[in-house]
Amino acid sequence: MRIAAAQTPSLPNDVAANVETHLHFVASAAAMGVQVLVFPELSLTGYELEGVSDTALKLDAPVLHPLRAAAMRHGMALVVGAPIQQAETRYKPGIGAIVFESDGSHAVYLKRHLHPGEGNFVNAGREDAHVRAWCGERMALAICADIAEPAHAEAAACAGASLYLAGVLISEAGYPLDAALARQHAADHSMGVLLANHAAPSGGVASAGRSAFWAPDGTLVGQVPGTGAWLLLAERRSAGWITRAEAVCR
Repeated sequence: MRIAAAQTPSLPNDVAANVETHLHFVASAAAMGVQVLVFPELSLTGYELEGVSDTALKLDAPVLHPLRAAAMRHGMALVVGAPIQQAETRYKPGIGAIVFESDGSHAVYLKRHLHPGEGNFVNAGREDAHVRAWCGERMALAICADIAEPAHAEAAACAGASLYLAGVLISEAGYPLDAALARQHAADHSMGVLLANHAAPSGGVASAGRSAFWAPDGTLVGQVPGTGAWLLLAERRSAGWITRAEAVCR
């Protein structure tokens, strides 16, 4: 089983350009045999909360069609970050993780726990755990501040998740605490934890990069060395988990 974090840069509110970046990462991941690829929080727009109602996407938006096609072409599940337009327009958008399945279907998970101030722009989701069945495993999705709430990881574990996949935007100052939380979730719930962080500053936040994977016993198996465009592959073998970080060039 091979899963990966795509540590990508995002141009502010330029969804079409960011889709092209995502497709480049998908192609690189496919060459590595990746089966599930996770992108950072709001990877398709950047962390641009002001005006988010104008950039929020519907799941059937034409700009997303190439990502759906790529998932089908490569037999890979993709988890990409974007603001999601609510069904009823009177509601604020949500911070979403859009799932494109290899069979052409799609789904969305909305960030359950918000950072202070985010509620001025978006609504929190209502799912305590969103779990997908991939590669014979149950994998739960998380978005950034979700990992700061122990109840979120606990709900994922109670739903049978053996892996916890989080798209995030974590700064240098916030990284030590969030990394410690990721390690703790892994150890407490015997659940592998993957963090996919931004490659560059976004929305005024200077990302720490350092996308990482913790094994189910809480051991840090691998980590990207810093910022910049990287793929972090986590592979489970009979002897346990291994990781490999590959720089992605365009």
